[in-house]
Amino acid sequence: MQALFADPATVAALRALHAEVALGIADFSPQRAQVVRFLNQQQIPVIACLTLLTKGGPYFNADDADEAPAQFAAFEKWTRENGLRWVAVGLDIEPNFAELAALRNHPWRLITTLLRNSFDSKRMERAQEVLSALVGQIQSQGYPVETYTLPYGPVERMFHTTLLDRLLGTVDVRGNEDDLMIYTSYARPIGSAIILELGPYAEGIIVGVTDGLPPAGSGYGPLDWNEFSSDLLVAGHFAHHIGVFNLDGCVRQGFLPRLENMDWGASVAIPEASVSRAKRHVLALGIALWIASNLLYISAAALLMMILLFWRWRARRHKLRLAG
Repeated sequence: MQALFADPATVAALRALHAEVALGIADFSPQRAQVVRFLNQQQIPVIACLTLLTKGGPYFNADDADEAPAQFAAFEKWTRENGLRWVAVGLDIEPNFAELAALRNHPWRLITTLLRNSFDSKRMERAQEVLSALVGQIQSQGYPVETYTLPYGPVERMFHTTLLDRLLGTVDVRGNEDDLMIYTSYARPIGSAIILELGPYAEGIIVGVTDGLPPAGSGYGPLDWNEFSSDLLVAGHFAHHIGVFNLDGCVRQGFLPRLENMDWGASVAIPEASVSRAKRHVLALGIALWIASNLLYISAAALLMMILLFWRWRARRHKLRLAG
């Protein structure tokens, strides 16, 4: 991080773009504070992306929600002691991937864990209370709050279900702005079409990823310029605030100078097949979630229908016997 912002060209490009930097707060070290002070001096707005220092991982979710207030208190103390300035605070709401990864080699334990989560309403209610209170506390300190959420959120809201939230522990809590993380590097060959499909339901959109080494043969490599610029242009039709994950990849691939000269009014050609595939994926996910969420009611309705048909069949057969 220090090396990244030590490059005058990177700092100049960020200023020319009037860009904000969303900085992950992975620790409260003097070195990190030094970087924030430098960005403050350069008049580059900085968003504090809080993380949780727990064995469950850095993300905010139902399993680690109780750790969040103490982490924000430590952040406030560190901010005051170092005279740091922030334009907003960000909360990344994602599942407990560490737990899911630990259980992937134990399918039965994974299934029972997910089933237990799906019926544990108190767990979700408690997390909702804690994180909603945290958002209010952050706002009371004068910081706007941004939440970063996975793209299945709008699908759940469209189909009036919370199944995936309950299974994975993602809490539907809102701040001043909710940004959808729509990473098309994991959605090839649908590409920008998925942003076109989900964009109308987003307040802000985060595109990516631009960095990292993909697993061999996975097809999950970082976006190239054509893919990246297409995502930005499509996102720009729906959101006034566009995020990029991440700055390192943009610098490494030379995207910042190209962003300075980008034509935001340019047209984007999205293949019709990709648009149709995106619509099918969203619809299929929604229907699957709705059916799974209402499985008990559907089963009860099916049982009642079978009983009714059987009763009518018996009644008809009885009448035939009387007629004979």
